[in-house]
Amino acid sequence: MRDNKTILIEKTAIVLAEKGVTLSQTETAALFEKPSDPKLGDLALPCFKLAKTLRQAPPKIASDLAPLFEGTEGIARIEAVGGYLNFFYDSASCLSVVEEILQNDRYGSSDVGTGKTVCLDFSSPNIAKRFHLGHLGTTVIGNAIRNLFDFCGYKTVAINHLGDWGTQFGKLIYAYKHWSSKEQVEQGGIDELVRLYVTFCNQEAEDDALKQAARDAFHLLEEGDAESLEIWEYFKEISLREYQKTYDLLGITFDSYNGEAFFSDKMPAVVDEIRSKGLLELDNGASVVRLDEENMPPCLILKSDGSTLYPSRDIAAAIWRKNEYDFEKCVYVTSAGQSLHFAQWFSVVRRMGYEWADGLVHVPYGTMSVGGEKLASRTGNVVLLDDLLAEAVRKCGAVIEEKHPDLDNKAQIAEAVGVGAVVFNALANNRIKDSDFNWEDALSFEGNAGPYVQYTYARSASILRKGGEPAGDNTGYEPCAEETALVGKLAEFPETVARALAEYEPSIVSRYLLAVCALFNQFYHNCRILNAEGASRIFRIKLAAATHTVIGNGLDLLGIRRTEEI
Repeated sequence: MRDNKTILIEKTAIVLAEKGVTLSQTETAALFEKPSDPKLGDLALPCFKLAKTLRQAPPKIASDLAPLFEGTEGIARIEAVGGYLNFFYDSASCLSVVEEILQNDRYGSSDVGTGKTVCLDFSSPNIAKRFHLGHLGTTVIGNAIRNLFDFCGYKTVAINHLGDWGTQFGKLIYAYKHWSSKEQVEQGGIDELVRLYVTFCNQEAEDDALKQAARDAFHLLEEGDAESLEIWEYFKEISLREYQKTYDLLGITFDSYNGEAFFSDKMPAVVDEIRSKGLLELDNGASVVRLDEENMPPCLILKSDGSTLYPSRDIAAAIWRKNEYDFEKCVYVTSAGQSLHFAQWFSVVRRMGYEWADGLVHVPYGTMSVGGEKLASRTGNVVLLDDLLAEAVRKCGAVIEEKHPDLDNKAQIAEAVGVGAVVFNALANNRIKDSDFNWEDALSFEGNAGPYVQYTYARSASILRKGGEPAGDNTGYEPCAEETALVGKLAEFPETVARALAEYEPSIVSRYLLAVCALFNQFYHNCRILNAEGASRIFRIKLAAATHTVIGNGLDLLGIRRTEEI
């Protein structure tokens, strides 16, 4: 069923075309706005933007257009007020939207991706290092985008492209052999690996011989030395065991952990292919692909010593994934600072003649700071993600203990709300914008934050527990302004999901949920629900159930646990 807004957009495009104004559906949709006061209608068409084209005053345009919308499906009445054309939805369309949601617990989903596969490369930490707040963006944005693709019918392959290769592992292996033991690593876990790496780097600064020792140790690893491989596998196991705790807390799973090491033996063939296609040139001893026509610096494929670089590794991985999964798209979620890197090697893949290169997508995001301080691991200004999540759970637990001491499962609720608060905060604003983590904002149960959304979801669940199964006939019921405003917003969920997916932008869902919650709480405070009678009670419990479904689906998309009680 098409929602009223979509119907109005299509009708408006036709009406304006008849007056000589040709607009796309997107341009037409941009003309509309939601009135701040429900008494002014469910949707408004400001005519000011049309004044120049139609060469008329906005009030005249509104009054002339009003009759042309008479009889539009789902519209009860139209009012021209000043330069605005206000539309009021009819009761039948409100009732039908609610019934449609109640009949589909996956309301908002679609099958547009049926038969198509999408690979998503996200999170991808360097093993032997702790998760810090800088890893949060790629991890939760990537997971939310994966959820959007799943919700729209795509088969998704979530890839954790681990940083598990390079000279740093020569450093670690050397440090392990000389300054540690298996017992110490078992006891200290990933913290012991971090200690070893830091110790080596400090010693290296005073002893140049250690640089060669690290290169020699990594060379042994590259050559397949059994002892080196065993130690490397052990470090990887220790790291993944630690990371899994964080992923479990966040509710995130992966289909592949193939990292840089997996592709190490696949790069020479790719370099040979690039060379055979006449793309490689020498530049001060290094092998590059020139990208002058695209106003980009050359893409480095090989160092002067013949060793590979990140572009050659990423190209090898992309070719392997295409052969393995036959993806429609391969989406990379990394910081905006890597945008040039991806633009360069995407271009190289296109120049290699692979048409599927158009399916390579980089999804960048901005930096995150805490209290206005940017994070920089090299200066030691690091907020560990585990510590942040634990503190969020602790703070939410204190609030829940104070407000709802009688709840039986306070610990589970505190964990869901605390972790959800951190995730929502990371997904609340446009991903490309830099963000600042603030405890007061992130943990608000009343403001634009995750706990507010989860609390509203729990409130709708409480109504359903007390009101029973929403059933009965409410045909002919006339919804009030608060109800029609909420129904109108719920009807926008499928469109919201589609737009969030098209723009790879989870914040579209976050902002939508905040709007739904605001309208639901207005409805909750201004309308009797459980104490209402007859058709009014039936419809209002159904409306609470529909809201419960939509908010729940939205939370699922963001990767935030539902909370039936708070």
